[in-house]
Amino acid sequence: MPNRLISEQSQYLLQHAQNPVDWYPWGDEAFAKAKAEHKPVIVSIGYAACHWCHVMEHESFENDEIAAYMNEHFVCIKVDREEHPDVDHIYMDAVQAISGNGGWPLNVFVTPDRVPFYGGTYYPPKPAYSKPSWSQLLERMAQIWVHQYDEVTLQAEQMIKHLQQAAKTITAKVGGNWSMEVCDQVAKSLLIQADKEKGGFGNAPKFPGTMAISYLLEHYHFTGFQPALDQALLSLDAMANGGIYDQLGGGFARYATDREWLAPHFEKMLYDNALLVMSYCDAYSVTRNERYREIVDETIAFVERELKDVSGSYYCALDADSEGVEGKFYTWTYDEWTEAVGYRPAAAAYFGVVEEGNWEHTNILHLGRDADKIAAAFGMTTATLMADVNEVKAILRALRAKRIRPLTDDKCLLSWNALMNIALTKAAGVLGNEHYAHRAEEHITALLQQFDVIDGVKHTWKGGLARIPAKLDDMAYLIQALLQLASLTGKDSWARKAISVMEQTISDFSHEEGFFYFTPEGQTDIPVRKVDLYDGATPSANAVMAHNLWICGMITERSEWVNRAQKMLHNMAETTSRYSYSFGYWGQLIQRSIVGMKTVVLTGKNAVKSSNEIKTSYLPQIFSLILTDKTAILPILENKFSDANLHIFVCSEEACLSPVSVVEQAIKLINDF
Repeated sequence: MPNRLISEQSQYLLQHAQNPVDWYPWGDEAFAKAKAEHKPVIVSIGYAACHWCHVMEHESFENDEIAAYMNEHFVCIKVDREEHPDVDHIYMDAVQAISGNGGWPLNVFVTPDRVPFYGGTYYPPKPAYSKPSWSQLLERMAQIWVHQYDEVTLQAEQMIKHLQQAAKTITAKVGGNWSMEVCDQVAKSLLIQADKEKGGFGNAPKFPGTMAISYLLEHYHFTGFQPALDQALLSLDAMANGGIYDQLGGGFARYATDREWLAPHFEKMLYDNALLVMSYCDAYSVTRNERYREIVDETIAFVERELKDVSGSYYCALDADSEGVEGKFYTWTYDEWTEAVGYRPAAAAYFGVVEEGNWEHTNILHLGRDADKIAAAFGMTTATLMADVNEVKAILRALRAKRIRPLTDDKCLLSWNALMNIALTKAAGVLGNEHYAHRAEEHITALLQQFDVIDGVKHTWKGGLARIPAKLDDMAYLIQALLQLASLTGKDSWARKAISVMEQTISDFSHEEGFFYFTPEGQTDIPVRKVDLYDGATPSANAVMAHNLWICGMITERSEWVNRAQKMLHNMAETTSRYSYSFGYWGQLIQRSIVGMKTVVLTGKNAVKSSNEIKTSYLPQIFSLILTDKTAILPILENKFSDANLHIFVCSEEACLSPVSVVEQAIKLINDF
């Protein structure tokens, strides 16, 4: 018999709807029951593509005896962390304080007042990994609640104080050092953490680290520091050649479990692919290496093909598992390989396929060696090898399409969709691809129709229903997407919409120190409002808001917005230089501000063509607009319209230079001014 989750939208919650556990969704009903019955609450958090979440469900939550104990002694809540990132943030902070680590599934024991008093991540069905079994932990928590309730109360009081303290900003109250030396220090710090042999940062498991990579690319552009470029490109090349990249279908998995990027955790998330499109676009701008263009095109094609809803917005993710086996959809045993493509030793060497398997007795396709060296080893030309490889890819793609696919997490999140829109816009400009530009406008129109509803902007959408008030990352990424689309298309209506969303965000999310809370004013279902400043899997929403404030302030001539952005950056300088990897987006903004943030307005004959030329150049410190309508009302566009000769205006937040009429001149001014 299904439990209460059967009526939910989330695939993750629906996966648990047939559990014998009497799960509640997040909401007041469960906590009211806990308070009335004086029971502790289990808040179990995960997401649809989470492998270990599936494991714990099968081992424990589908077990009738364990479920009966949970139902008798606790009120049990299941939370999709992607639907309720604010809930996940608070309880993750608590578990990290308790145990020193975190992850998913996240299992937290809380009071009826929603305050956590104990928690952890995955618990096995029998004691293992120096952990008690889930049953043992349940019994211990139930006993403590009944027989040591004073200790629970004390722990909860201490935890709420910790969370309140953690919610305060971690910045210096006065600005840190503010010079290019800060930027040099950030680059050097990133390089100390870098794996200079295999790419990326740190040891296994390895995550893409897109904000750090983009910082290094920008640092090379501004300073000519070659090691920064080398590490950024090494990382991008290693990922593109590794098993983390789907060599048949395009798109990136969440992370690699090994140092060499061979074995991914196979789930594919929308946000990773959006951010990686941006990073490969930056790399293409800097190097003009066609391989990076190819990765961008293949990744966007994957998103369009496998994550696009009929409405035009994008789903969250593909699961890691199919048929109950992690990676089964993507991997090939040697017998499967030979049955599919025959005896092709050169192609096998190209994809790293071996008889014994390169991962758990099967093969993850990756680019094992350089194509020229493989061709030479087998006495063929590189062109002949690549023709063979492309034929193999077509055969395997067709066969894979007949396999049972991983589950699609088919909810749509505003924040992740906005990131994908920024990726489309960047790809349109950098690659000169008009289709991507059209798709970006079509997509943002769908987002505004779906998420920007009468009672406010929403966080999640599925099947025609928008739910859950938007969080700061929803608002910040949406503003950035609207601004970048305005820059690409020359339509100031997108910029005016961005300014409207900015005003709403300032009203609903502002923190007294000038930063922004993650949740809006008036939200009461979490015990503490957090201020998140560091990059996680996605860029810091506060950092993106600083970027938005700066751009919106410059194009509207609202100096208070620019000043607020500058204050945020000044207060983050010291923290960014000390903890570079976790504050990569802040680092980019600090570096751009020291170099000099600029706006560019193009108007007159060939303004659109000239804007496209500027977009293909690597100029991360600018925000450009095209002026083709003399009735445009943005302050930055006043008195600049021309219907004759091309005029390119380059401005800082303080002054504009005399217009020039040649793109090369404008680029020189941008870099020298």
